[in-house]
Amino acid sequence: MPDETPDQAKHAAELSDLLGHVVTSWDNDRRALARQLHDSLGSSLTALTMHLGLLAAKLPPDQPLRDRAAQMKNLLHTIIENNRQMQHKLWNDKLEFLGIKVAFSELVTQFAQQYGIAARHSLPEEEPACPREFGVVLLRVLEQGLSNVTAHSGATAVDVIVDDNEDEIMLTVRDNGKGSTHDLAPGATPDGEKYGLRLLRERARLLGGTLTLATHPEGGAVLTVVLPKPAT
Repeated sequence: MPDETPDQAKHAAELSDLLGHVVTSWDNDRRALARQLHDSLGSSLTALTMHLGLLAAKLPPDQPLRDRAAQMKNLLHTIIENNRQMQHKLWNDKLEFLGIKVAFSELVTQFAQQYGIAARHSLPEEEPACPREFGVVLLRVLEQGLSNVTAHSGATAVDVIVDDNEDEIMLTVRDNGKGSTHDLAPGATPDGEKYGLRLLRERARLLGGTLTLATHPEGGAVLTVVLPKPAT
């Protein structure tokens, strides 16, 4: 393969800078929207539930009316829960305020409960010390890895491992399913590669890291992201 020309290198650097700006803006927009859903819609729905409770207490002993009020209350509770889930998908506040260990532990636990898949996690004893954008990329990779498990791996178990040292932080998501149909090594762009993984690989690269997807020799798929820590 011929060497990259100066113009090509400049163009690649410009595209990399543009992608970095886009993903940062995207994260900020998701965070802002999640906050709006919590502060505005969430507060309004909670207040509406309280008003409905007060109104129901004043209803005459008419069973159809009380039944209708109970249905409305249940509907409001459903909307509140859906709103909470949308907030969580947009931006995980627990990552920001409580850290990687709490956010990852709860996500893996909820995944196991929702899908009935044995999900185990191994996390560092101490909270990893890394910039916020590192935590966001790690979380997105974990979400993608768990999504892959439910979508097409046929797995019955998944292990989530976070290794943290002075030089780098690494996340591994390994399942016991069918393995990867498209192994993804650093720099590879196989046909059929998922756009979600391509974006995550580029996000890792912007932080100086790598993302790989491979079939484990003993079976199952292994999704790994390694991010070198910035010099202090």
